[in-house]
Amino acid sequence: MAELDTLDIIVLAAILLGTVAYFTKGKLWGVAKDPYASSLAAANGAKAGKTRNILEKMEESGKNCIIFYGSQTGTAEDYASRLAKEGKSRYGLETMVADLEDYDYDNLDAIPEDKVVMFVLATYGEGEPTDNAVDFYEFINGDSPQFTLDNEPALGNLNYVAFGLGNNTYEHYNIMVRNVDKALQKLGAHRIGQAGEGDDGAGTMEEDFLAWKDPMWKALAEKMGLEEREAVYEPVFGIVERDTLTAESPEVYLGEPNKTHLDGSPKGPFNAHNPYIAPIAESYELFNVKDRNCLHMEVDISASNLSYQTGDHLAVWPTNPGEEVDRFLNVLGLTEKRKDVISVKALEPTAKVPFPTPTTFDAIVRYHMEICAPVSRQFLATLAPFAPDEASKAEMTKLGGDKDYFHDKINVHHLNIGRVLEIVGKGQKWSNVPFSAFIEGITKLQPRYYSISSSSLEQPKKISITCVVEEQKLPGREDPFRGVSTNYLLALKQKQNGDPNPSPYGLTYEITGPRNKYDGIHVPVHVRHSNFKLPSDPLKPVIMVGPGTGVAPFRGFVRERRKMVENGQTVGKTILFFGCRKSTEDFLYSKEWEEAKQVMGDSFEIVTAFSRESNKKVYVQHRLKERSKEINELLEKKAYFYVCGDAANMAREVHNVLGQIISEERGVPEAKAEDIVKNMRASNQYQEDVWS
Repeated sequence: MAELDTLDIIVLAAILLGTVAYFTKGKLWGVAKDPYASSLAAANGAKAGKTRNILEKMEESGKNCIIFYGSQTGTAEDYASRLAKEGKSRYGLETMVADLEDYDYDNLDAIPEDKVVMFVLATYGEGEPTDNAVDFYEFINGDSPQFTLDNEPALGNLNYVAFGLGNNTYEHYNIMVRNVDKALQKLGAHRIGQAGEGDDGAGTMEEDFLAWKDPMWKALAEKMGLEEREAVYEPVFGIVERDTLTAESPEVYLGEPNKTHLDGSPKGPFNAHNPYIAPIAESYELFNVKDRNCLHMEVDISASNLSYQTGDHLAVWPTNPGEEVDRFLNVLGLTEKRKDVISVKALEPTAKVPFPTPTTFDAIVRYHMEICAPVSRQFLATLAPFAPDEASKAEMTKLGGDKDYFHDKINVHHLNIGRVLEIVGKGQKWSNVPFSAFIEGITKLQPRYYSISSSSLEQPKKISITCVVEEQKLPGREDPFRGVSTNYLLALKQKQNGDPNPSPYGLTYEITGPRNKYDGIHVPVHVRHSNFKLPSDPLKPVIMVGPGTGVAPFRGFVRERRKMVENGQTVGKTILFFGCRKSTEDFLYSKEWEEAKQVMGDSFEIVTAFSRESNKKVYVQHRLKERSKEINELLEKKAYFYVCGDAANMAREVHNVLGQIISEERGVPEAKAEDIVKNMRASNQYQEDVWS
């Protein structure tokens, strides 16, 4: 029998400690001293936690499989974590999940052939890498990436796996994974299995992922000589109750994102890891109809180091509604323990706890878990062994293994994890499930991004957003599926406008935040810079197509050009195509457009399409076609063309109509017109800010 080295002993000890933690509920650690003063991470040394050297990190931590993710909304990160857990539990791989921005890539050429690198890459917006993948994408697609060795080919040693997350309603569908796969192969790397592609536009992302991973694992097992074994849940995190602390203890996190917020002195830079708690300067309703809401909200960033440019996005950090927090804690049997303090620590050195601790069950569920999201089939299969009875176990196993059954029972109703456990368990408590399984299996609560509807030239220290409060009625579901962030914003708007206890549609939120730090009507935000911009030359004509809240960035564009005119500048033709249901119900900013016309004169025009004011439904693409001659003339003057709104229908229709206009007005074949449109996109003359 081979002797155990020091690292083996440490890892085995950690797993043993973690197991004891689960089954004793942490009571053995209930002492005054921090039980994690000498953690496993410390035992491996600070260097293991800080190095940007991929190979060094893998060797120090004994890993032979690293899964990199490029994620904007958390889905790619979730898939990476699921691959890591499955690789370890089914095939005995020593896996680690890694954020692409945490490492350098020049020694990818030094990773030995007996290790494998996986890439899970989302495509963001119009073919852009996610924020955390920008540097990697630019490096690997560079003309001649510089590596540490003189291998020929440069990455001839590298075995890799690739999966992409995209949306087929965008022109550059899954361009990230396609370009990275192409670049890696060009450099001599060896792909194992097919490069998978998930399609959010078709609503098949999850099933695309599941259908891809099984043949991938088979190919990887064959390549690396792995043997499949029965998958058993192995915790990544240890949970320990902290009996000496209470929710009132100053060191306990109650939803604060980091220590500076806990201490009450948050400092910049404010970004995707560190929100600014912005005062809401103003908020009001834009619709004139009872059963729908659309909000205009302005946040004040004057006391921060935040800045923005017209066309950027504002990220809002939401909290979960109290109703769903209560449901989740109740079905797990944690209602009475919601304020109990726990510590969460990684049981191996490469795992990251996704929120600061010590904290409470309530704070984790309210501020850090995406508990309202539709649940995944794979996660239900993971929970089956912990079901409260055999009938529930059988049902969870069937839901996890039968794609069609899962679709009919769960997917079409957009059921979240709390609702599924209530239904399957018939009201029984799922108290056997280790809480760590939920930390590992539920995506971290993500910021929501909104197109900024203000002009940085006009108001550099105030940012406005325009958003419809999301509600979706689904067959077979009693209550509508409601958006987490927009209903949270609606509650804030109601509070600011005089409602002491806002509860939009029966939902309540902790709108004063942890320890009342958001009181006075504040919201956590950061700014994401966008490439969706007005031309640098103000004399260039612009054509904007933005029905509904797709008009948001164009309000900013028009206000920008209006301010230029007020400052004495001359601006080019600025024409906006706007559509909604009725001029009396949801004509957003109608008075502002009149005011803009008075200031800008003939340089500004708004063309409207009210779809429900006549027998025949009229949309923005119809109005665009009616103005074919003028649109073509403006394009020939190098006008910039912008589209914002629904990607699946409106944006695609507008794209097609634009091709028709060019073909008919210029007398060229449709194929030639399509090439012209593609060239416009390539040169940024045609820009989109669209969503599915």
